[in-house]
Amino acid sequence: METNLQVEWNNDKELFALIRRELFTAVIGDIMDKMGMYHQFLPPNIRSIRDDMFVVGRAMTVLEADVSSLGESTSKNPVLAKTFGYMLEALDDLKEDEIYICSGSSPSYALWGEIMSARAKMLGAAGAIVNGYSRDTNGILALDFPCFSMGNYAQDQAPRGKVIDWRVPICINNIMIQDGDILIGDIDGVCLVPKEHEVEVFTRALEKARSEKIVLKKVLEGMGAKEAFDTYGIM
Repeated sequence: METNLQVEWNNDKELFALIRRELFTAVIGDIMDKMGMYHQFLPPNIRSIRDDMFVVGRAMTVLEADVSSLGESTSKNPVLAKTFGYMLEALDDLKEDEIYICSGSSPSYALWGEIMSARAKMLGAAGAIVNGYSRDTNGILALDFPCFSMGNYAQDQAPRGKVIDWRVPICINNIMIQDGDILIGDIDGVCLVPKEHEVEVFTRALEKARSEKIVLKKVLEGMGAKEAFDTYGIM
């Protein structure tokens, strides 16, 4: 189905610029619905820590687990003897335009903070999305680093959880996220575009977004809702 699509970008930089300029999660989600992908949004409680934050990039998946620091001296698993597990290694592995996306632990502590944001920003990462809480909120806001989380909560992960792997498949509410999938987040939530469908999704989303502008103009000029939908198939 993708073979006849007119692709407007040559690389990720161009694609992400198009998305920032013309797209938003609702229109991308609508296209995936039409393609039969009905479960592509992360839970609605994962939100930006400031309403005007927008993020787009490729997922760098991070797997976290609840692990007590009391077991660091007795564990047979060497990763569990490390204070944060593999968190520091995962953070340093971020590439330009990637998003640190973390899941697997209980939502009882912060998975992201200010110093992590500073390191990620220095590496050119696009943002962070965590299935849990973030902290150091004022510091993250001062860095102007896009962060999406369940909210602000200062309790630290260090004695409670560890990163046990990264660049592996992770799940958030039964949504499978693969390393390299594309994530888009805005005031309305976060959606996931599987990398194998990205060309079709974004080509069709751009077409829909441009058509919606025409429909909005017609409605503002007085066209009725039924006439607009009958004419353009958009509402």
